[in-house]
Amino acid sequence: MTKAKWIWYPGDFELWLHARTMMRRDERGMYIPPIWKIDSCHPNVKFRKIVELERGETVAIAANGRFNVMVNGRYRYDAATSFELEAGRSEIVVSIMNDQSLPTIYVEGTTVHSDESWSASYQNNKWTDAAAWIFDRPEEPPVLYRLATERIEPIRSEAAGPNARLLDFGRQTFGYVELRGLEGRGRVRVFYGESEEEAQSEEFCETFDTADIGGETSYTVPLGRAFRYVRVRTDPGLIVRDVGALYEYLPLEYRGSFRSSDPLLDEIWDVSVRTLHLNTREFFLDGIKRDRWVWSGDAYQSFLMNYYSFFDEAVCRRTLIALRGNDPIEIHLNTILDYSFYWILSLEDYVLYTDDTDFIAMMYPKLVTLMEFCLNRTNENGMIVGVPGEDWVFVDWAEMSKDGELCVEQILLCRSLEIVCGFARQFGHENEAERYGRLAVELKEKVLSAFWDEEQGGLVHSRVDGVLNRHMTKYANLFAVLFGYLSSERTETVKREVLKNERVQPITTPYMRFHELACLCELGEQEYVREEMRAYWGGMLKLGATSFWEEYDPTAEGAKHFEMYDRPFGKSLCHAWGASPIYLLGKYYLGVRPTAPGYAAYVVEPKLGGLEWMEGVVPTPGGTVSLYADASTIRVRSAQGGTGLLKFRSSEPPSAVEGTVKRIGDGEYELVLERPDVTYEVRYTASNLNS
Repeated sequence: MTKAKWIWYPGDFELWLHARTMMRRDERGMYIPPIWKIDSCHPNVKFRKIVELERGETVAIAANGRFNVMVNGRYRYDAATSFELEAGRSEIVVSIMNDQSLPTIYVEGTTVHSDESWSASYQNNKWTDAAAWIFDRPEEPPVLYRLATERIEPIRSEAAGPNARLLDFGRQTFGYVELRGLEGRGRVRVFYGESEEEAQSEEFCETFDTADIGGETSYTVPLGRAFRYVRVRTDPGLIVRDVGALYEYLPLEYRGSFRSSDPLLDEIWDVSVRTLHLNTREFFLDGIKRDRWVWSGDAYQSFLMNYYSFFDEAVCRRTLIALRGNDPIEIHLNTILDYSFYWILSLEDYVLYTDDTDFIAMMYPKLVTLMEFCLNRTNENGMIVGVPGEDWVFVDWAEMSKDGELCVEQILLCRSLEIVCGFARQFGHENEAERYGRLAVELKEKVLSAFWDEEQGGLVHSRVDGVLNRHMTKYANLFAVLFGYLSSERTETVKREVLKNERVQPITTPYMRFHELACLCELGEQEYVREEMRAYWGGMLKLGATSFWEEYDPTAEGAKHFEMYDRPFGKSLCHAWGASPIYLLGKYYLGVRPTAPGYAAYVVEPKLGGLEWMEGVVPTPGGTVSLYADASTIRVRSAQGGTGLLKFRSSEPPSAVEGTVKRIGDGEYELVLERPDVTYEVRYTASNLNS
């Protein structure tokens, strides 16, 4: 028998949970509300189901909110906890109201049960499929959802001043500090630090808790905090015998892996995965210490990293729903112009990796209204500009002009138009597809014509009042390469004159290094990128990092590494966008990527990048792709449910244990991976282009 589930109007659980999550930020005891509109669930919802019964049955009902039941158009006034259904056809309608929480119902009879086959409406005379998830027990409604916890203990405890101790939990974590063995009365103060310096600084640490103890023997702080170090200070009349913590986390399966001949690169992978996991919670968050908010630009990268590590589709859907919110849309996502485009790009990636077209179909109307909002922000040239006082034009944490028509924003708008065009055509909206496609073609032609600087060999930064700002930055150029907007000749010019030109303004944040290094990998620069990863992420490890940071300046010294936003410890030392080596190593070294939705077709194109050997696992919806490669052998275990294509170069004719190798060019070969869960082995002689 199929189990009943709690059901709700689609998107409501995610929006309700998002609103709760976004209210948790505080700094030094002061609440910091979100800086953009937060939508929540519909308070008034109706559910409907038509059933055909061979015999009558008693149906139990539970709800989070006030409700009524109608059967065949008649109220069941006695349906407080159950109601009777007669044999034959019955239309069940349950109306529920809850203006304080999430309206949900749970219905269970012998054959009748609530699930996604029910219809839902928010009283707009339109019906859609109800939503459900993991909640299948009547006593555990969705509003009780909590992340998992487990007890952790510090690895070191030492005196840190009068009536104070410093605890080191060994690595960055998130949880609730427990004070145990309390004796006496008085005030206890708990100071948190991602660094030891922060925990020791009562004046400048970003977060702390204070509690008055009056006879308890134990106390757990009520708010989850990010920390590695904790300093506990008590009044003279209070003793704390022991300190531990409850580590809070989203249970995830570590499905992806990477190992190689480079131990530092392996450590970078491991710390990247832990960094991503710490920030993968109810949603993909930016960082666990400061904001703990859902940002579209951050999430765009987390989605891609997730596809090479956990492949958790549920957290992707929750995050996409939460970011978009409800209509009408009156401001860019997170107030940031470029972040609206990253949300659109994320939808394309999501369906490519998962083949979850039902979710995209549900989000399509909101995709269109977001695109129309963006188009209404364009000027007479058809280019998008920031509205003063309303739009935050971000791009990156770097010194740059953000006035007028920024080339990178036009590139992102153009790609977004192409994506919306593709979805419109997929769902049968041909007129919309034609319009968006035409706008994309026109915009691309305008951008490449207006911003290309032949002398400098790239796309210049911006145009204000018709005058070009010929300052050269990497942003527009790298996205133009990633999106395939440049000819092969211009691509090579950009690689030489912009991306690898030390005179061009460098990118210093992990946020934009994600895109920069991905672009260089697309251009075959894996050996160069490996050295960049070793220097940049390895530089953080040399400083003792146990998770990767929001920003890293190799020239800084001492506690200067922790400064940001004009605050001594403002920088997040566990930031999701710091985990980009997961994506780089999975897609561009192991070389696994889908070419059709849900890995129905995929490519494996390993690049050693100067490594002697590497091996790893890339998750897919139906299983995994496993790979081992060195200079003479490639072994691939194929994925279930799809056809793969192994691509490689060899300076000598290769041989295969399974399948037939096909020569497709000068030193270029392919092998079709058509049998699921079969290990294909190729013996070859690596050429320079495989390194």
